[in-house]
Amino acid sequence: MAISSLTNATQDYLKVIWAATEWSEDANVSVTYVAETLGVRTSTVSDGLKKLTDQGLVVHKPYGGITLTELGRTYAVGMVRRHRIIETFLVNMMGYTWDEVHDEAEVLEHAMSDTLIERLDAALGHPERDPHGDPIPTANGLPRRQDAFLLSTAEVGQKVTVSRISDENPEMLRYFADLGLVPGTSVTINEHRPYAGVSSILIDGADTPVDLGSVALASVWVEV
Repeated sequence: MAISSLTNATQDYLKVIWAATEWSEDANVSVTYVAETLGVRTSTVSDGLKKLTDQGLVVHKPYGGITLTELGRTYAVGMVRRHRIIETFLVNMMGYTWDEVHDEAEVLEHAMSDTLIERLDAALGHPERDPHGDPIPTANGLPRRQDAFLLSTAEVGQKVTVSRISDENPEMLRYFADLGLVPGTSVTINEHRPYAGVSSILIDGADTPVDLGSVALASVWVEV
């Protein structure tokens, strides 16, 4: 069964559940989390999960966490692949900026056929990461897990390279772009001030350090 044969709601549920564990495999995915992420009622999610359970796509015990079955995981990774290929296409070939593409991709990922997605991938040269640095799963469903960690956990004096930046907040993406803080950029940790929820970093090419608060720090992943 092709991804396109699933309902839009089913596609969204599977993608959200998988994405929640992409960077933290032991994350507990709850009904509330899925509802808040998708902007729907918890009762709606509960009803949806019952259908997904009947389809053999998820396992959800009452008052417990939600996990994907192997079949559900296959579809979820496929949806993530679709989303990130579309974002890459919009930036690389359609002139979008990286803060504009998330919502567009959310719409287009439901409308495109599997064939079109694979042709976009080929036209782009089979990219491994999207504009935000998120790894694009392979065509055979293998995630490309990065050896990345949060910027806030890097050691003082350590020079690291930005690996990925969360695309959840367009305004923050524009701010990061103005700073030159994008995937591939090297930064050095000057100081952590945990009592204030602030870290000072020096971006390669900049003359002075910049302070980032806790929300910004939680959006940036880096590699050594």
